[in-house]
Amino acid sequence: MAGRGVILEPAKVAIRRRITALFNDAEKGERPILRRADALFAADSVAWRVNGDIVSMMIGGVSGLLLQMLHPAVLAGVWDHSDFRSDMHGRLRRTAKFIAVTTYDHAEYGIAAIDRVRGIHDRIGGVLPDGTPYRVSDPALLAWVHVTEAISFLNAWIRYAEPDMPLADQDQYFAEMAVVAERLGADPVPRDRAAAEALIQSIRSGLRADDRTREVAQLVLTQTVGAALTDAASAVIMQAGVDLLPGWAQTMHGLKTPPVAIVRAGAHALARTLGWAYAGSPNHEVWPDEVTVWPRD
Repeated sequence: MAGRGVILEPAKVAIRRRITALFNDAEKGERPILRRADALFAADSVAWRVNGDIVSMMIGGVSGLLLQMLHPAVLAGVWDHSDFRSDMHGRLRRTAKFIAVTTYDHAEYGIAAIDRVRGIHDRIGGVLPDGTPYRVSDPALLAWVHVTEAISFLNAWIRYAEPDMPLADQDQYFAEMAVVAERLGADPVPRDRAAAEALIQSIRSGLRADDRTREVAQLVLTQTVGAALTDAASAVIMQAGVDLLPGWAQTMHGLKTPPVAIVRAGAHALARTLGWAYAGSPNHEVWPDEVTVWPRD
């Protein structure tokens, strides 16, 4: 068995390097962020547990984006002020970076990242197609973005990593994530799962889907990075993200996934493969220090 492990080690290293390269632009000097004991959240926090699993976070990230863009003002902000058409991968990578810095990096770096994003939000606004003005810094709009992201990350973690997660831990996750949301200026900010679900239901009547929604969604769902194996894994992630959406959101988007059993089996297989690749690395039970994929700057 030991000999087999030595033979397979190059394959593990190759997978870890591919993941690191996917989330770090070496030409810009980006490097993986290491876990720190002086982060905003403690090492035994639910946030450390949930936010460190690459497969469930990517699935939840896709699902969260699809939910968020059903809000007309969120869609307008992306449409009017984002380079999503030419750099969707970069946009997704920057989102991942923010989550990692605020969860695992030094608390000062986490707070600085939050304040930097809030400063950007304060400068952005526009007018919806119907003439209604919007501001990205609107507390209610930020609350929608926050709650859809948090519940999507959590639901993906439950489905693919911890199906028996206690409700108390789920509530704690929302309480922890509220720290970031409130500093960003969101209001109201749910502090447990029931409040999160209630907030989503209260906003549903104002959600819309149109040609612009579908264009952005397709750009998200058809992202490629140029490597066959990575793109195959990405396709599994995207399908699982659609599958994770509430039925009403799938209907609004007009999206369908292949048979659920196939999608979920593929995502579980991908999670097992990455788990195998990281096994034996330091802190591998969540995310190995030396290959945590999120870049700092």
